[in-house]
Amino acid sequence: MFISGFTIIKNAIINDYPVVESITSILPVVDEMIVLVGDSDDDTRKLIESINDPKIRIYDSVWNKTLRTGGQALADETNKAFNLISSKADWAFYIQADEVVHEKYHATILEACKQYKEGKRVQGLLFKYLHFYGTYDYIGDSRKWYSREIRIIRNNKEITAYRDAQGFRIGSKKLPVNLIDAYIYHYGWVKNPAQMIHKQKHIGQYWVGQADYVLPEFDPSDIFNFSEYDSIQKFKDTHPSVMKKRIREQNWHMELDPNKKNFSFKERLLYSFEKLTGIRPFDFKNYKIIK
Repeated sequence: MFISGFTIIKNAIINDYPVVESITSILPVVDEMIVLVGDSDDDTRKLIESINDPKIRIYDSVWNKTLRTGGQALADETNKAFNLISSKADWAFYIQADEVVHEKYHATILEACKQYKEGKRVQGLLFKYLHFYGTYDYIGDSRKWYSREIRIIRNNKEITAYRDAQGFRIGSKKLPVNLIDAYIYHYGWVKNPAQMIHKQKHIGQYWVGQADYVLPEFDPSDIFNFSEYDSIQKFKDTHPSVMKKRIREQNWHMELDPNKKNFSFKERLLYSFEKLTGIRPFDFKNYKIIK
């Protein structure tokens, strides 16, 4: 069995992406790791080179500036990276630059890949998600955070990234997948409040729909208001080992209140129902779980 890892990255330093941790977290389960580096305004390529692992193959890309609606540029780059994986790969493990896999799930992931390798019915493997918010101590637990998504796909070039590369499809058809008992740790909303505003302004240009978009000026006094959340809970487990250094060097502090809930009546009912049953009714599913 051969597993290829693949990811895309641009301006990792400017936007403070934990991309080194992201890549490093899946190296033990992949046989090669494709990293497609966009035309960055910082030393992103040198950062990737510094990982210095023989499994890593670095390629360069220029992002299409005409794709500025709904994050299409991310899907375009993801498809480019997928097309660079080895032809002998059975599976392709996609990881985004702010996502990390805990080492305790490596064995589960490998076992699932082996189990579903033969036959073509299962086209992808579905992961559960933890979305960290504000600091490494809190996770968003409302319905606005997607609870599952595809991160391993079969090496089938009919599969392409969907919308802003949140998931994958074959044309307009949802992929038939199996859910595995493993989590993706998503750290995209863990940043210094000033850095968070900077990132939002920078990455927001790929959702505006304007080819001539001008990046807003960054005012150091601008900070992101992390108190505007609907629901969070305290994280009481361990983080992936590759995140230890980053967590130790966290240079901001905030206290958030897990008891604070900002829901409409309908949202509160659905939230309570999910907490009681583990079922999330009316949820958007970008996949089709095989029964």
